[in-house]
Amino acid sequence: MKKSLFLILFAAVAGLTACEDKIDLNVKDGKSFPVLDAWITNEPGIQKIKFTMSVPYTDNNPAPVIDDAKITLYDLTTGASYPFLFKDKAYSYDATAKPIGVIGHGYKLRIEFKGETFEAFDSIKRVPRIDSITYEFKTKEESISGKEGFYATFHARDLKDTVDYYWIRSYRNDTLRRLEDNFSIDGSYDAGISDGDPFILPIEEGITDYEKPFLNGEKAIVRLLSVTYPSHSFLTQVDAQVNSGGLFAKVLENVKSNVKNTSTNGQIRILGWFGTSAVSRAERSFNK
Repeated sequence: MKKSLFLILFAAVAGLTACEDKIDLNVKDGKSFPVLDAWITNEPGIQKIKFTMSVPYTDNNPAPVIDDAKITLYDLTTGASYPFLFKDKAYSYDATAKPIGVIGHGYKLRIEFKGETFEAFDSIKRVPRIDSITYEFKTKEESISGKEGFYATFHARDLKDTVDYYWIRSYRNDTLRRLEDNFSIDGSYDAGISDGDPFILPIEEGITDYEKPFLNGEKAIVRLLSVTYPSHSFLTQVDAQVNSGGLFAKVLENVKSNVKNTSTNGQIRILGWFGTSAVSRAERSFNK
């Protein structure tokens, strides 16, 4: 009986996955919301904030840019304020001469839009330095993915005595070509496993795109960012939805935002996130 039931279930699943038919769905557009993409770091340079309107899931057009908002960043530790002005489809502040992000400081982002006011808060946590990036050249036969090239590994050690949350992002040649995003707690995947130890190998090796490893003459860039617990939760939820697929994929939904409408009887809801990070950066070129 158990064997018969297994065969029935197997046949049902096989029937679902054996073929694919293109189906045109008549999905209603739904309501459009303002979406905030604001991540402030302690790096020098132009700090940018994107503010757009959401588009329907089946719409391939770029998200419309919002250009009539007033956005200001406040350092709650020092009382300093930084106006972000709209230019070239984004709101920006030039922090080239002096970074506006400081480890240990708390920040508030204030948005004035359509007569209503919104606020979001975050703080900048400590970050360890990246000690080095090493690499190994593998042939098609040697690599798990069957792709020949350079496979990179970054090396860093978690900071001791408290739970730290990290976001590891890698790039190919420049920071315009993002490769991989990985997330870590104390250099591992969960709290309470380690503290003050080197990052575990799967995370250190996660900076390479295994389907397209680095080639001779290319360069790997790694940015290790500190994040708060709420930001880590937001990022991992978004990552899970973006990379979800297959028969048992999660149902897509809007991840909860930390942007709150502070207006009396405010009607507008903003999606997205305001986060802050300290950044440790390293790069390595590949040569045979």
